[in-house]
Amino acid sequence: MPLSAAFTRRGFLAAAGGGLVAAAAPGGALFAYVGCYTTAKRYARGDGIHVFQVEERTGSWRPVQVLGGLVNPSFLVLSKDQRVLYAAHGDEGHASAMAVERGTGRLTLLNQVDTGGVNGVHLALDHSGRFLVVANYTSGGVSVLRVNEDGRLGAVSQVVQLPGTPGPHRVEQASSHPHQILFDPSGRFAVVPDKGLDRVFVFGFDQKTGRLTATAQGAGVARTMSGPRHAAFHPRLPVMWMVNEISSTIETWMWEAERGHVKAAQILPTLPAEYTGENTPSEIEVAPDGRHVYCSNRGHDSVASFAVDSETGLLSPQGWASTRGRIPRFLGMMPGGGYMYAANEQSDTIVSWRVDAASGKLTETAEVVRTPSPVSIVFGRGA
Repeated sequence: MPLSAAFTRRGFLAAAGGGLVAAAAPGGALFAYVGCYTTAKRYARGDGIHVFQVEERTGSWRPVQVLGGLVNPSFLVLSKDQRVLYAAHGDEGHASAMAVERGTGRLTLLNQVDTGGVNGVHLALDHSGRFLVVANYTSGGVSVLRVNEDGRLGAVSQVVQLPGTPGPHRVEQASSHPHQILFDPSGRFAVVPDKGLDRVFVFGFDQKTGRLTATAQGAGVARTMSGPRHAAFHPRLPVMWMVNEISSTIETWMWEAERGHVKAAQILPTLPAEYTGENTPSEIEVAPDGRHVYCSNRGHDSVASFAVDSETGLLSPQGWASTRGRIPRFLGMMPGGGYMYAANEQSDTIVSWRVDAASGKLTETAEVVRTPSPVSIVFGRGA
């Protein structure tokens, strides 16, 4: 299935400034920062953010620090220079900034600010690092916060409510529920999968003022009662993949980089045909070379693997690997590939696999990290 003229590789790279340029990673030891649920409402046992030093050759983790006093640090993101860690807080209305100590990776709380929304479930920094955007699941909006030169968070500069008719699911789609916000490779657009409205909103992002403006298309329409949750871009092709929480599907969308438009092209189940139980997919991860895509299944408690067609970006199922634990809310790869990690929220474990870059195959390791109610992981070099 060839890409249409509007969705070309050339147009995608042109919009990204002629190519994708990754910032040089600082040297030093690799650290993993693990956000944990902490409240009874979340049936949690966590106590904040856990810091581990990671041995890159073997994939083993060594505990360094627990930063307590934080409520449900549900998603984490590092600044480009990896000197500041930011957290959204599930069920809460604030975001946090933490300084990363050079060399040790240890965290110190800098400040916390109100986001103008409720239940921040995801956050992202714009390409300049001057603005932090937060998806507020319960209040149904997206907030933009300024980032000060010292890394501390400033005041909210914009809150955008997401319009539309809720989907038919009585419990999960009572209103707008944005579950993620991510920037396209050019940094000119922000994409917001909305689980409650079965929409994929696209905003133009002014990199000088930090303001979000709806594109002419406004939003892509997902299949009714899909429940769009998380998305990720191919590193080179004009393609975005999205995992749908309610329908347990993974969807391929073509990305028009010039105007920030999306067009659905393919939808596949995240589950094997013989599985008949309940399930809600959670996270999506793309291999650094773009040859394979993975997503986590909560219920089936597995990682689904898909091969990527190098010309079209369409997916082919490859298989499923058990997460050896319950409710893998988060899935992520070590920088550069090599190892994949799943955070089993209800089993209090983080498990890993070696990743074969050529085949995409996941091979279990014996490493099991014990940490209470883990729900997100981000890797950094400890500044």
